[in-house]
Amino acid sequence: MEPNKPLPVIGSLQTGIHIIDTLIEQDRPLKFTEIQELTGITKSNLYKYLNTLTMLGLLYRDKKQGTFFLGSKLIEYGNAAIGSENVISRVTPYLKDISRHTQLTALLSVWTHDGPVIANIWSASYGLNIGAQIGTKLPLLSSAGKMMAAFQQSPDVNEWKTDELLKLPDGEKNQFEKELDVIRSTYFSYAGEPLVDHVSSFSVPILNYKKELVGAITVVGFTQLIPKHTDTEISQFVLKNAFELSESFGWH
Repeated sequence: MEPNKPLPVIGSLQTGIHIIDTLIEQDRPLKFTEIQELTGITKSNLYKYLNTLTMLGLLYRDKKQGTFFLGSKLIEYGNAAIGSENVISRVTPYLKDISRHTQLTALLSVWTHDGPVIANIWSASYGLNIGAQIGTKLPLLSSAGKMMAAFQQSPDVNEWKTDELLKLPDGEKNQFEKELDVIRSTYFSYAGEPLVDHVSSFSVPILNYKKELVGAITVVGFTQLIPKHTDTEISQFVLKNAFELSESFGWH
């Protein structure tokens, strides 16, 4: 292959992925006319693309509303990409119990090759915009990001952490390293409003028999409802669940 020569691509595949990307970017179900307007694809071609993507399970069509949204097949692909299907199935009942007990949103985040992402969410009964969804990549200063930085030891984690720390002033970098020491000793991290105003979170680790991080359980809610330390009933309840989960992965 000649140097600098563009690689051959399949245009129709790019178009299909563009439709999926459009739905992700809009973050809501879209009608046929909206997708056509946003993508610029001709109506006759878009009809065939949407039929194919729906048939494959990549999109789902609500027949009553006439809208399209992301299909369950994408969740399967996402789980395979992060290699955590077994983790998700094992943790999900705990997320449900934590959310029911605390009346807050509980989520699982896991490490991928370029940062922590949300792998599952169990939402509280009331409507709350947490500023994230399944597949959202989380920043270093989120409570889950801090937990990953504290317990996940690998070259790609160190590279991610170094890159993220470059964005902080020197004083904050030093403070952050001290905070990581506290997180390692308490198994608890807190972040005040890292993604959305008035919404904060705390995280606890799930560890395996090697004391490596399997994932992090995060509890999210309005700032005034989220504990900042381990000495509350909610914190202790979530830690108890995390320790129980860790034991199922061989941690002692």
